[in-house]
Amino acid sequence: MNFNVKGRNITVTDALHSYAEEKLVKLGKNLNSASRLELELFCEKNPRIEDNQVAEATIFTKGPVLRAKATSPDMYASIDKVADKLGRQVRKYRSKLVSHDAHVRGSLPTDAGLEPLDLDLSDEDEEDGPRIVKTKQFSIKPMSAEEASLQMELVGHDFFVFRNADTNETNVLYRRRDGDYGLIEPI
Repeated sequence: MNFNVKGRNITVTDALHSYAEEKLVKLGKNLNSASRLELELFCEKNPRIEDNQVAEATIFTKGPVLRAKATSPDMYASIDKVADKLGRQVRKYRSKLVSHDAHVRGSLPTDAGLEPLDLDLSDEDEEDGPRIVKTKQFSIKPMSAEEASLQMELVGHDFFVFRNADTNETNVLYRRRDGDYGLIEPI
């Protein structure tokens, strides 16, 4: 597994890098060797935030993208927390993948990984009220609604946009308040 650590407004020391590598690289034994893990470390500058040491990790697999974020007063503790969160996601991903393959052999696309492109669109000259401050762009892969629900659970979001493999239309899968899923299809 490829491993990359970067610091935003902080210097990543050798000790911090080796500690993060020791904690996170062992997750790779449950993933494909082509997986890539990116860890971003930064410190919140707001003095009111007590847990200001932040670790954000993203694992790009052949399937879904797994993400976790953890905060604490100590960067090493944040790395421990993010490693625990990602460990749970990897185990969930592997167990769902195995159980899904038992029911439908080979139905998961091998290139279903989605790489987000974050663009900051904040503009100070706009009117008051709601405004778009961030845009994410994803490549949309054809998949079934069941596969979309699996990927939505793995990334931990309340909705998921995907291209329906049967109709080739863009659909939205969302989590309802009762815990079930809803599917929005265009007419």
